[in-house]
Amino acid sequence: MQIFSCPFCGERPEVEFHFGGDLGNLRPEGFQSVSAETWSQYLYFRNNPKGVAREFWLHLPCGELFALERDTVTMQAAPGRALSHEADK
Repeated sequence: MQIFSCPFCGERPEVEFHFGGDLGNLRPEGFQSVSAETWSQYLYFRNNPKGVAREFWLHLPCGELFALERDTVTMQAAPGRALSHEADK
């Protein structure tokens, strides 16, 4: 079992977390003016990098979203960072 580190609760087993998506995958603005192609790109096409991926995750017990860098090859995960700190990066 993989262990992730919630910035609010510390180290926990992976079953307590829910994947939220790639950091930087911004939702298109302008509901009716967004094309079907743009919506499908947002909803279904994901980055699948070999190596470090920047993602956001939800820790289910505390309900907090946070950013996580995870290596998709080694499955090593850096400690999570509160999303408010991501703007500083």
